[in-house]
Amino acid sequence: MSQDSLITFAQALIRQRSLSGDEGAVIELIISEMRRLGFDQVWKDVNGSAIGVIKGAQPGPTLLLDGHCDTVDVAPGISWMHDPLGGEIEGGVIYGRGVADMKGAIAAMVHATASMDRSQLKGCVAVSATVMEESLEGASLRTVMDALDPDFVVIGEATSLNLNRGGRGRAEIHLETIGRPAHSSSPDLGRNAVHDMIRVVEVVERQPVKKDPLLGQTVFALTDIISDPYPACSMIPSRCRVTYDRRLVVGESSEEILGAITASPELRGIELHAKIATGEYHTYTGATLRGVKFLPAWVLPESNSFVQACLHGLRKAGLDPKIGAYRFCTNAAYSAGVAGVPTVGFGPGREEDAHIVDERLELKSLTAARQGYRGIIDAVLSGK
Repeated sequence: MSQDSLITFAQALIRQRSLSGDEGAVIELIISEMRRLGFDQVWKDVNGSAIGVIKGAQPGPTLLLDGHCDTVDVAPGISWMHDPLGGEIEGGVIYGRGVADMKGAIAAMVHATASMDRSQLKGCVAVSATVMEESLEGASLRTVMDALDPDFVVIGEATSLNLNRGGRGRAEIHLETIGRPAHSSSPDLGRNAVHDMIRVVEVVERQPVKKDPLLGQTVFALTDIISDPYPACSMIPSRCRVTYDRRLVVGESSEEILGAITASPELRGIELHAKIATGEYHTYTGATLRGVKFLPAWVLPESNSFVQACLHGLRKAGLDPKIGAYRFCTNAAYSAGVAGVPTVGFGPGREEDAHIVDERLELKSLTAARQGYRGIIDAVLSGK
């Protein structure tokens, strides 16, 4: 398979709009390409994720390469220099929404897997293009893993061609204060829930961070705030809710995080409700994905045999990877953090290129990723 066919496939994926919950057309492109390239099995699961399998000539473990095919939208009113759905190439760079997060990786995975010599493989290698990751990490991957029962997982999120052996988790936290309504001409007769929430926010913003030598530190980021009634007409708000995005390190629990807030002596007298959010989303096939939005952090020891095999395979493929970890949350929060399956991350592009204006991926990174995936497959399933 040529470099040109890889690039052409990546462009086709970029040109197909695929917001979360509307990935059907891009899934059909991926399934068509898998069939064209001769995958032994190709199907679409109940959630609409695409799965393709190449079977080795000898028995052995199952290696799963996973990439999500949904993307975030293009923010209105923000100008791009390149058409977000154009897949344009300029100066050795391909541009478009999702090219770094993460359609380039999917293209490289599919082409790398299809190019393997079955006679040398012990076991099988599967590629999944999962849906709805931007809405609820890991939910659709769970269904894929239930079907394949993989022994090892590679997540294709951007790593700058380095090897990630861990990743931060994520929790979505809802905090709600309850006040007492009154006319805004007599605020002393009520209790302003927004004023109470200001005190809560001050406590949250002072929460001590936890630090991990590989994952970095925890983060509390306020992402929205709303009062009720809204809009208020001469009313003191009786309810106020904020949402926090918490980036997790290994060992954190929801009880610990919420308890540190609700037990604060500074918040005595405030009626405060704190909980972890739950998500319910409908896929384009009509299936429903549900889950608590507490996605644990994960770390594999550098000495782990799977980490070392992947490192060896990447080096043999001509790459010089560093060992690192994801700062954002990925599908690995399920595969490694919940299911406990040995997982690494490897992909083209940089974390900071996700979700940006003029999202970009260097063509040399795309082709190197294909070689890297081949190297990992060889090392894990051929022992080379």
